[in-house]
Amino acid sequence: MLRFVRWAAAVAAGLLVAGCSSGSSGGGGDEGKASSGQPSAATSTATGSTSLPASLTSQKLDWERCKATSDSAAPGDEWRCATLKVPLDWSKPDGETIGLALIRAQASGGSGKRIGSLLFNFGGPGGSGVSTMPYYASTVSALRERYDLVSWDPRGVGASEGIRCRSDKDIQSAESIDATPDTAAEETAYFQDAAAFGKGCEKAAGTLIAHVSTTDTARDMDLMRQVLGDAKMHYFGISYGTELGGVYAHLFPKNVGRLILDAVVDPTADSVGQEKNQAAGFQRALDDYLKSTGQDPKQGSQKIGDLLKRLDATPLPTSSGRKLTQTLAVTGIVLPLYSQDSWPTLTSALKAAEEGDGSELLSLADQYNERDSSGHYGTTTHSQRVISCLDDKERPTLAETKKLLPEFEKISPVFGDFLGWDSAGWCHDWPVAGQWDTPEASAPGAAPVLLVGNTGDPATPYEGARRMADELGKGVGVELTWKGEGHGAYGSGSDCVDSTVNAYLLDGTVPKDGKVCS
Repeated sequence: MLRFVRWAAAVAAGLLVAGCSSGSSGGGGDEGKASSGQPSAATSTATGSTSLPASLTSQKLDWERCKATSDSAAPGDEWRCATLKVPLDWSKPDGETIGLALIRAQASGGSGKRIGSLLFNFGGPGGSGVSTMPYYASTVSALRERYDLVSWDPRGVGASEGIRCRSDKDIQSAESIDATPDTAAEETAYFQDAAAFGKGCEKAAGTLIAHVSTTDTARDMDLMRQVLGDAKMHYFGISYGTELGGVYAHLFPKNVGRLILDAVVDPTADSVGQEKNQAAGFQRALDDYLKSTGQDPKQGSQKIGDLLKRLDATPLPTSSGRKLTQTLAVTGIVLPLYSQDSWPTLTSALKAAEEGDGSELLSLADQYNERDSSGHYGTTTHSQRVISCLDDKERPTLAETKKLLPEFEKISPVFGDFLGWDSAGWCHDWPVAGQWDTPEASAPGAAPVLLVGNTGDPATPYEGARRMADELGKGVGVELTWKGEGHGAYGSGSDCVDSTVNAYLLDGTVPKDGKVCS
């Protein structure tokens, strides 16, 4: 089984040119000291907790030229990579350690202008920061003058003990599993596949499977801050990276420097609530897309729904010889909704499918599923599932899911059925228990955190930004709204958004809460 919707960050810039409504500037946050890159003396794992061993806090990172991997070429010469040692189990900081892969490009403006390190998490969970950071660097080039750009592969991801739960052959075989089962036999196959995936993850990860939570990664971040030599945490989180940022702020409120959370996850929603949010968000984006093509959203959704029903009964042929199933088609529809730039691609793919050729939608699905021309799949979804199933306690049963389906279908006639079933199958028979109903993001006493919500965001609907602001607390959460399309706002074509974020990160200028860029 493969979840077709993930909180993954789309880093491609949009085409909208936005104006800006008026807003006032507040006081600047504390920059902290311009770091020398040497470890600081701070050693606490959280406010009021015991100190960490010097073997962790005093480690020296060996920055070397980054090497090519099986999935990506080596980045340019300005990039350096290193490995940070962190505890496998944060309750035993003196115990076994694992290595986290880091990447960095040092600030270009010289030591006199340098603020410190700016950490990036691009979402998922399960996205590789080491492979994404060099591609995203041009989008944040204005920030590099005063910050070292730093990212990493979180534990269980990529070069940081990355987890692969099944082989390429088994992944392709699982594409035939109906993700919206209609019969008892299809239900059995669906849940058997979900259980098999979990067992594969447990076999691949071993003891690590119980230590890849968002809380574990937030603690890794604070150790990273110390080893990088920063008095405060300066951070740019996108999509799931906003949830990670909220958890960090809760655990280490006094260490918060300048935090940007863009495409904000709703911290008040449990796992079923997140599925409902995404059903609403993707349907909203689909409606906007349909309006842009001159179609009535209700009629256009009905047409797409009819196509998906036909595919459920009879998958379409493609030029590759593989079949376009209903589930792959939905995945192919989802991908272009992450960016308005891709809407014409969706138009072409839907037209071809209506004419009997599933090749274009299959190609889009393959891009989303990280499948290359040789049939090799990436592991983002593997890591995503391992992390999210350790985070989330909720495990809806088959009976509970069937009761929820009408509500999901009402929210979205196109995506609701898939996300409703996904809520039951995603962590079915998972080998370890989840840790929370919802993440804790309250951060009293923290410096102001800037939250950017996009009204057309499909994967993290913009309502999440306000809810995160409320959870962080009065005087901490500051909301900025962009009336745009696509997943994420910064670098998507709004001068208003970009200049507001830059002023906050570079100058400490906090905008008025509720500022709108239109």
